[in-house]
Amino acid sequence: MNSKHKWNTKHTDRMKEIEEPKPNTRLLYLSEYLSGGTALDLACGLGGNSLFLARKNYQVQAIDISDVAINYIQEQAEKSNLNIQTQVSDLTELNLLNWEKRSFDLVVISYYLDRSLFPIVKSLIKVGGYLFIETFYQSPQTKLEGISDQYKLRPKELLTEFNDWTIHYYEENELEGRQTIFCRACHHSNFVDRI
Repeated sequence: MNSKHKWNTKHTDRMKEIEEPKPNTRLLYLSEYLSGGTALDLACGLGGNSLFLARKNYQVQAIDISDVAINYIQEQAEKSNLNIQTQVSDLTELNLLNWEKRSFDLVVISYYLDRSLFPIVKSLIKVGGYLFIETFYQSPQTKLEGISDQYKLRPKELLTEFNDWTIHYYEENELEGRQTIFCRACHHSNFVDRI
């Protein structure tokens, strides 16, 4: 089963269970930092984060491999008159998308891990802009069945990856097996500008 088919099936099942998708709990907690602008929601799923950000005055670009999810978000955005642009795209081919460097005030990635995205994401966020990432990590207490270690962060990996950014929130939750970071791009790093 290819990725698109797998996620279309999952999202179709989820749509039967929910009224409206909820935003990530930690993103909700950090809402005092979220004052509008341009936002990119990668692997947006059914759009809980996208819908929340659009209500916080962000112009949101929501991207996912699942056309079922993207169609759902479009319907929700139209129904609520929210500013969300959607795109069906395989994030493993993200470098094919034409974005200008430093074009987003906020990038959100929730429960998707492709380390090759890190340098791309760093180049897309404006100086003073924010990044929110939350996904599974290799917790010593939690063996998440069915999820390969390839798709789990190593302990403190996000802290290491974004060590030259201003960290506003960081958590490794061993019981839930998740790692969360919310950080701010405080300057142009030479590495990012070479991408």
